[in-house]
Amino acid sequence: MRVITGTARGRRLIAPEGLDVRPTTDKVKEAVFSAVQFELEGASVLDLFAGSGQMGIEALSRGAAKAVFVDSSPKAVKCISENLRATKLDKVSQLVSRDSYDYIKLTAETFDIIILDPPYRCGHVDKILPFAAKKLNDGGFIICEYESEADEPKAPEGLALKKTYRYGKINVTIFCKYAEEADEE
Repeated sequence: MRVITGTARGRRLIAPEGLDVRPTTDKVKEAVFSAVQFELEGASVLDLFAGSGQMGIEALSRGAAKAVFVDSSPKAVKCISENLRATKLDKVSQLVSRDSYDYIKLTAETFDIIILDPPYRCGHVDKILPFAAKKLNDGGFIICEYESEADEPKAPEGLALKKTYRYGKINVTIFCKYAEEADEE
């Protein structure tokens, strides 16, 4: 597992051991970031269920201004911390050791890009998506990674489906929040 491009290009990343974490493949990661490449510069990113932190790190490496990484696993938090130091991206990052649901419900922060890559086969995407939608800035994106056998998540109020990508056993759905038009008088 490595950073594909940007300031930390080629840097190897570590992942927590065990079956709870399945790092996103380079192919999927490249496709995801190609889809939002023009939205990354200066963006505020939230990586929920961060695991190794590789998705948020890739966003930072490609020009995002800051990222918040949230995971409740002590092993994951340790890996994310080591990966942020190794890529020298720790100064533009915040690492939160907390349940992703608690964080998204209670944070006052809003984000330009939210990455949801929860454990598979638990229905987490559909459950957390409405809360994430409330923390998304106008013009922002939510990137959802989930198993191909699962139903495509439904767009919560205020979001529109941008595209769904299929990569073998992995699906990625991207939602966007269009800026609300001001009433013209």
